[in-house]
Amino acid sequence: MNESADFGRYLNFIRCQIRPEASAVVAADGLSRWRALTLSRQSGTGGHLVAEEVTRLLQTRGPQGAASWMVFDRNLLERVLEDHQLPARLAKYMPEDRISVIQDTFDELFGLHPPTWTLVEKISDTILRLAQLGNVILLGRGANIITRRLDHLLHIRLVGSREARVAFVAADRKFDQKSAAQIVDQEDEGRRRYVKQYFHQDIDNPELYHLTINAPEIGHIAAAQIIAQTVLDGIKIPHATVAHHS
Repeated sequence: MNESADFGRYLNFIRCQIRPEASAVVAADGLSRWRALTLSRQSGTGGHLVAEEVTRLLQTRGPQGAASWMVFDRNLLERVLEDHQLPARLAKYMPEDRISVIQDTFDELFGLHPPTWTLVEKISDTILRLAQLGNVILLGRGANIITRRLDHLLHIRLVGSREARVAFVAADRKFDQKSAAQIVDQEDEGRRRYVKQYFHQDIDNPELYHLTINAPEIGHIAAAQIIAQTVLDGIKIPHATVAHHS
């Protein structure tokens, strides 16, 4: 990843979102329902691929002059470090798919990083800031739970059969089937533990999401089209006619 280029893209996004003319586009219709998305995903469902395609579709099919959208995945950690003035070395302790509680505990005891709870709080703070800003797709890290009180977010979950997900990881990351299966299981377990430990929720609970999509079964492009169309349809629906997400 080109960190300087990525940071420049982030700054441009922020500047665009706070322009008076950009915010006026949202205010003009008065009916926009979904102004940000969270995307929870099982490993191997192509979450980032789907998210990037959603941003493209929203940009090309959305109202003329609407503000741009941006995906926050691994690059979210860079924003957290920047927002909270933390050293870059802490990034390796912040992924959601770390599965070793014992390793985390020893690292804290030896002062290698602040208590994990502190890091999670800072990540949550940045997620809330971005969600309130709008026009973002936030991948993982319990973003749907962190933002559950904000009614302008659409919460999506991508799932798929283990066989299909292992095949995707093997092809996408150039691994053999055995290694791909280990990665899928490790990432799934790490994300499940992250949500359970820090938010006391079951990541597979369907009530945490507005929409669950079997991405490998219908294809990543079709999944992105469903999500983008849901957002675009929300522009035409007054808030009062949409069931409130609890």
